[in-house]
Amino acid sequence: MTEKVAGGASLRPLREEDLPTLFEIQLDDTAQRLAAFTDKTAHDRDAYLAKFRKILANDEITNRVIEVDGTIVGSVAAFPIQGDMEVTYWIHRDWWGRGVASAALAGLLDEVTVRPVFGRVAEDNAGSVRVLERNGFVRVGTDEGFSEARQETVTELVFKLN
Repeated sequence: MTEKVAGGASLRPLREEDLPTLFEIQLDDTAQRLAAFTDKTAHDRDAYLAKFRKILANDEITNRVIEVDGTIVGSVAAFPIQGDMEVTYWIHRDWWGRGVASAALAGLLDEVTVRPVFGRVAEDNAGSVRVLERNGFVRVGTDEGFSEARQETVTELVFKLN
């Protein structure tokens, strides 16, 4: 199943053979800093692959690869956490600002119809805030958490889509 979304991008189910490419995409230091809430697997290929193999095996998580002209440019997912559904996305930095993340999230939200659904972003990640707002998310609060990527406590904005 491949679903076209705006901006020439398409979504398809994530497969194990996609993981090495996604690992390389997420290694970008600027992206990790903006995302803020990466974990210790972010620089350890074997740990990253092991973690995502477990995620792939979890039927409660919807994982999609984002492709443009057959090239993987990122991923988007919805997952349950503490009784709520949350979304996440990661786009190769070369594709930032082109509407790919917004379109990919919209495509995922067409498929994952559970509501409400939440999204979280570091307070200073203006691009990610725009992605959520373009998809109808409204800011409902803040949270504080330790950022592995920044090695400091970061304010996280919490968004909700009903």
